[in-house]
Amino acid sequence: MKIRNLKKTRFGRFVCQVLGNEKGAVAMEYVVLAVLIAAAIVVAVAVFGKTIVGMFDVAGKGASAQHTEAKSTLDKVQEEQKSGAEQASQYHDSMHK
Repeated sequence: MKIRNLKKTRFGRFVCQVLGNEKGAVAMEYVVLAVLIAAAIVVAVAVFGKTIVGMFDVAGKGASAQHTEAKSTLDKVQEEQKSGAEQASQYHDSMHK
């Protein structure tokens, strides 16, 4: 029996009203999928959130220590260059006197 014939009877209209119209079924499926995906994301963040933050925090501390070490090495090199430049300047001045 086709749906349009079913809608002509009182019982048919009641069944169609209870079961709903099939035109909006596809859109409703997308809504259900979106809600399930959002719920999965919320659960994943709740379960793994602190672990992920901890991983980035450890990486940040390691990078900070490396940055500090590189900065101190750079400062030493610059100091040596400055000292070498002063010595070269003094030598140059003494040669031209």
